[in-house]
Amino acid sequence: MKIDLRPTAAKLRPTLERFLGLAGAKILDLERRWDPARGTPVFTCAGRYTARGWTEWTQGFQYGCAVLFFDMTGDQAFLDLGRRHTVGRMAPHLSHVGVHDHGFNNLPTYGNLRRLMLEGRLPFDQRELEFYELALKVSGAVQAARWTPTAHGTGFIHSFNGPHSLFSDTMRSLRSLGLAHQLGHVLMGEGDRPISLLGRLAEHALSTVRFNVYYGEGRDAYDVPGRVVHESIFNTKDGQYRCPSTQQGYSPFSTWTRGLAWVLLGCAEQLEYLSTLKAGALAPFGGKVGLIRALERAALATAEFHLENSFADGVPFWDTGAPGVAAFGRITRRPSDPYNDVEPVDSSAAAICGQGFLRLGNYLRAAGKKARADRYRAAGLTIARALLSEPYLSTDPKHQGLLLHSVYHRPNGWDHVPKGRKIPCGESSMWGDYHLMELALLVKREAEGLPPPMFYR
Repeated sequence: MKIDLRPTAAKLRPTLERFLGLAGAKILDLERRWDPARGTPVFTCAGRYTARGWTEWTQGFQYGCAVLFFDMTGDQAFLDLGRRHTVGRMAPHLSHVGVHDHGFNNLPTYGNLRRLMLEGRLPFDQRELEFYELALKVSGAVQAARWTPTAHGTGFIHSFNGPHSLFSDTMRSLRSLGLAHQLGHVLMGEGDRPISLLGRLAEHALSTVRFNVYYGEGRDAYDVPGRVVHESIFNTKDGQYRCPSTQQGYSPFSTWTRGLAWVLLGCAEQLEYLSTLKAGALAPFGGKVGLIRALERAALATAEFHLENSFADGVPFWDTGAPGVAAFGRITRRPSDPYNDVEPVDSSAAAICGQGFLRLGNYLRAAGKKARADRYRAAGLTIARALLSEPYLSTDPKHQGLLLHSVYHRPNGWDHVPKGRKIPCGESSMWGDYHLMELALLVKREAEGLPPPMFYR
């Protein structure tokens, strides 16, 4: 990636205004045309949102987009839309025991609505606040109950694949545990044993950065610093780590870039959260210093890997080891071309990383590490500028997506390949659209001199 030091949040304000002018109409179009009986919108096919019954992890993004649009514009109609559907349709996600996606579904809805009320953006209503907070307590505890102990001193929240599976994605679902803990909640186990949500958050984070992130220490023949594996496999009989794996990437020995993005952003958010805690809160779980050191190490490694394996504008291929990637040679000085006919790029990975770079940069700046902070913040703004413009911004009013050139599941062949093309391009996803909204909100608030949105304040 070629980091551009020129863009600032203030300079991006005209770009943001144009983006918001497009986003509102697309959110309303999907609301009018989508039949909930079809399930949840996941990704677009020829510009129209479609469902994919693999796991219900995107409904919170759909309604979260409306809430964030209100956050950025003050348009009450979008608040009403997001609030109505959060109350009417999101309850099953709170008690969903079969997924690792609570942070994806419930923080964009219940979490954002609570945050806005505490920020004074919504009229304060004690009962409504208590409703959101009870929902978030339940969500955090249910997420924490998907627990697999290991023989390595820490356990993990297992993925929807089963108790053997540690996904990188779940680093971003840890927000649900942290917020529920902050609200004073615990998970009650057998024999009325209280289980700390903060403890499980710490253990899962340590498991992820130990097993799913590589540091150039010779774990295998492909141990490149910052490489991220989508999934780690454990023997559930004895708790031993067995091998790397992947579900949506090309191989266990390459980096599925959206998996790296989840780790980068997840680590940055957890570092923000941990900085608000007193040292004693983490003493029973190995200590605050050790946990922060481990998360910083993973965040820095994945940040540098992304910079070294993305095009100049910060957009990466969908997987760094996909067969056609080598044909491009070194890409860090070249602009990305989503319409190439060799390998797809994944704009959604870029959007997630863009926010990760900004949050990591803000964290490092607060820690007094100015040089690295400035570099990462510039990377985040470089990515934001690229994604909020063509060819990534969807300007066609007939296309329901916001962020073009997102990839869902390349190995399964689920992504739409347009007529006359050889690879997927030109389509959107609910997570891509939502994370572009989050990135835009982060930049807009900075441009206005406001603090970044955080659930932990």
